[in-house]
Order: sequence, then C-alpha cells, then structure tokens
Amino acid sequence: MMVMRIVVLSPQQQQLQWVAHFSSFSPTGVFSSPPQQGHISEAPQRVLYRTVRCRQSRDSWQKDTAPTRRSVGNGQRDHRMLTQTGRIVTRPYEQRELRRQHVRLEPDISPHRAVAVVRLLRIEEGGAYADVLSGEGEKSWEDEMAYLGRTLGFCTSELDLRGRRLVTDEVAGVVRWKRYLDFLILSFFKRDLQDYERMEPLLRQILRVGIYELVKLEMAPHAVLNEAMKLAKVALRPGAGNMVNGLLRSVLAYQEMGKLPFPSLEGGDERSRARALATIHSHPVWMVRRWMAQFGEGNTVRLMECNNRRPIFALRANSAQGVSRTDLISELEKLEVAHVESPYLQDFIRVSIGMQDVLRSGLLQNGSCAVQDESAGLVVGVVDAQPGDTVIDCCAAPGGKALFLASKMKGQGKVVAVDVNEGRLRMLTEAAKVQGVSDIVISCHYDLRDYAAKAARSADRVLLDAPCSGLGVLSKRADLRWRRTPEDLQQLTNLQDDLLEAAASLVRSGGVLVYSTCSIEPAENADRIGFFLSKHPEFTIETVESFVPATMVSEEGFFCSYPHEHQMDGAFAARMRRAT
Repeated sequence: MMVMRIVVLSPQQQQLQWVAHFSSFSPTGVFSSPPQQGHISEAPQRVLYRTVRCRQSRDSWQKDTAPTRRSVGNGQRDHRMLTQTGRIVTRPYEQRELRRQHVRLEPDISPHRAVAVVRLLRIEEGGAYADVLSGEGEKSWEDEMAYLGRTLGFCTSELDLRGRRLVTDEVAGVVRWKRYLDFLILSFFKRDLQDYERMEPLLRQILRVGIYELVKLEMAPHAVLNEAMKLAKVALRPGAGNMVNGLLRSVLAYQEMGKLPFPSLEGGDERSRARALATIHSHPVWMVRRWMAQFGEGNTVRLMECNNRRPIFALRANSAQGVSRTDLISELEKLEVAHVESPYLQDFIRVSIGMQDVLRSGLLQNGSCAVQDESAGLVVGVVDAQPGDTVIDCCAAPGGKALFLASKMKGQGKVVAVDVNEGRLRMLTEAAKVQGVSDIVISCHYDLRDYAAKAARSADRVLLDAPCSGLGVLSKRADLRWRRTPEDLQQLTNLQDDLLEAAASLVRSGGVLVYSTCSIEPAENADRIGFFLSKHPEFTIETVESFVPATMVSEEGFFCSYPHEHQMDGAFAARMRRAT
C-alpha cells in the first residue's frame, strides 16, 4: 500500500492536510462475488480511502458542536468552526442572511439526505444528542442548513416540510438500526473490520442511510442509489461515489432475491445466540444478555421490536387552564392529527404521527396541553397529591411531573421543584407560567443533598424521580442504547441510594415518599427499594393498586410499566409511608 500526503489550500488560504490511503480501485465498484451469511468475506476488493486527521478527533467535533466566539477587527462577533472537512470558516453573527456566501450551491444534491448524514456525524463523532438536534422552528432549521454548509463545504436547496420529517425519521431510524446496518455493510464490503473502522465517518453514514432507505423504508431503489452516489461524489470524491453505488447495488440485488445476509440463530451457546439477536434487532449485546436473563428470550425480542418502532407520544390536556380531553381532541381534529384516547388516564391522548403539526400549532406554547408520557402521568397518580399539600419534587427539571402535580392541586398548597441544573429549572419556571400553575410552583436551585439538610421533615408528599439509565425510553431516545454501558448502572445505583436517603429526610411523620425511574432494570428499581428499607424500618411499602391499572402492579405492590406490554415508556414507582 502506498501512503501519499497531499496539501490543499482552501479559498481562505488555510491549509488542509489529507492522508490518502490508496489500494487498487475498481472503477465500477461492483461487488461480483456473493457475501457469506453471518460474517465478512475476505475476498480482495479495491477501495479508496481518504482520512481527514481532524475528523478523528472527538475534541474537534465537540468544539464544532459548541462553537467558541472571538472578537474581530471592528468589534463584530465571529465564531471559528473547525469543521468535519478540516476547514476553518468565519461567519459574522450580524450577517446570518449571508451565511451561504462562504460555500457553493449544489442544487442537485438531495437536501434531506445531506442534512441527515451531517446530523448523524454530529451524533456519532461529536457526541450530540439526537433529540436535542431535532429542534423545531425556522431558526433551528436555518442553523442546521448553515451547519451543513460549514461541514460539507457546499449547501443544498432548502428543506420543505416533507424533507424535515424525513430527516427526523431517517436519523432516528439509522441510529436505532446502526448495528444491523453495519452488519449488512460488512457483509458486502469485502474487507476486514479494521478497514471498515478506518472508513471515513461521512462515507459510513452515507452507506448507512442508503441501506436504511432500501431495506427498512423500501424507497424507490433508483432514487436511493442515484442520490447516495451523487452525495458521496460531491462531498468526498468520484471514487467514493462509485464505491457507494456498487455496494448499494449488491445489497439491492440480494434483497430482491430474498437472500440478504442474516445472523445465524442455530446452534451455539447462549452468548452466541444473544449476539445474533443483538445484531438482528440492533441493540448492544450486554443489554440483550441482561434482558434475556430477566425476561426470557421471547419477551426480550418483543421489547427490542418495540424499541425499534416509531415512538408513540402522549399529550396531556391542561386541566389547570380548564382544557379537557374533549377540547384537546377538537383541536387535533382541526389539525387532522390522528389520535387515540389513553385507556389509562382521562386527560391523556396518544399520538404516533403528526407531532410536528402539534408543535407548530401553538397548543404547547399557549398551555393548552403538554407532551407527557402516560407512564409519567401514572407516577403522578401514585403520589396522589391533595389540595393543600406541600409536595417536593426532588429532581424536578424540566418539570413534567411537577406541573402535572400542580394542576391536580386546584391552586391550593405548593409544589417545591428542586433541581441542580439551573438552566433546566428555568425551563420549568417558564412552563409553569404558560400552564397557569406558577402560583403554587416554587423553583429551588439546589443539589438535593444540600436542600435536604435545610428542609428536613417539611413535606406531606415527596417524589424522587431519580436519574437513571433510561432503558425504558429507548424508542424515544434512539441514541441512548449506544451510550449506556454496564458500568453506568453501578454508578447510577450509588447515586440513587444517596438521593433516596436525602429525599426520605424531607418526609414528615405520616407522609408519603415515592421513588420512580424511567428504567426497567431491577437493579435501579426494586433492588434500590429493598436496600433502602433495610436501613429505614420507619418506612413501609404501600401498594399502588389503588392508583394504577392492575396489570401494572407487581407482586411487591410496585408500579411497573413495560413498552412491549403497555404501549408506553417503561417506568417504575414505589410508594412508601413514614410511620407517625
């Protein structure tokens, strides 16, 4: 293999350093020999790589995600962005409308695909969160298109509403199915795993998006192949476009024959079966093994299938402003948003398609409703706050449960929302104003452990919605499955024990303590309650059967919801009372 260093000057006369690894390259890009199911073929294949050094630096991506500002000549404010292509682009904040003058226009490139691959790069290489990048509003999309130009060195035509929906859906889908998509790429790539790991991040994302559109979305093949090839050629080089075209054509050919590679589930031990299921359903192996031990293989498969579906969102009609579920349904019908009434909670409505229309309608901004999962609503039911009570929500921000608690108290009593994150707490305060409950919601910027020292035995009801792994919300948090590790669980359980100790000290005699998580892990749920009660005999378990459906009550009397059983987020809550 020959290694060649090329120095290129950008239009701003800034130096880029490329390291190009050349092996012999097939101009057709066609993969003639069939892949072998379940593993990577070792047959030689001619592939061209280009590795950008700064691209491999996670720090560079994090700088790009959170740009720094500096002063320039006449007092203007600029930001310098170290982009994924290695270019430094300077853009005055005062001239946003001129943002595209720095890059060329490529109107033939599919805008939704270009935005999707850049967003995927930001998630995987820069550590950005998928749900944070899915912001709404024209300003958010303008910034995203400008970011695309800085990253790829060109801009595309504007995104229409359909294109925006496609970006959101495809990014979430590719992130969910990443393990399976990589399995397919490797099956046709004809090189070893190390070569694939050295592949340019941008090229990898283009391949993932193309295969996802072919295999999971079943889009028109000619459009997928043509658009993916054009994007790779313009964003990288002609050889990359040929390689993308050849690999996608091979995937398509085997898909049409019904012979796509598939991990073998036959034979082998429990570990190999777990690895195969993890690939088929695109989850981390450690997660699959853990769930198989807890729930059995059948329920684990059902759970993973549910995690990979389009998420179901719930809207809560805001009774604090006199909005009933009937009123909210009328508004949704005007918007032509399909919906289903919650079978569990009278103020809640389920929406699976059309959330973007709801967000644009202003229903959230005027306080008519709030986005809140039914599992969270059921946890509030377990607290059972009464008018006149003093309620402390211990890790309250961004405030969904605190605001629902306040709406049920009919303007009497108070809800003290405690959180260590000042920015998220400000969001809670603003939301309380919008939803009409600011008269009884009090925000307190504290670490719970410090707050407990000054407010001991002051509350009738205390809710600790503890920081957790979030393994019950993987359908909504597409990237969370790849961020969590087994080591995280141990660290989280230690924190949960500390916070539960602090929360317990806030409960007055005869008061109620509710511990909840959005996890389905016993280590974070029932095990934590058992450990707490072993040290605090003054607290006893009260069954939740009076507050939630019977199908969600465990043998111990805890509230437990599961995505594959109840079509809502996985959650847990235990209700305990302090002796008088």
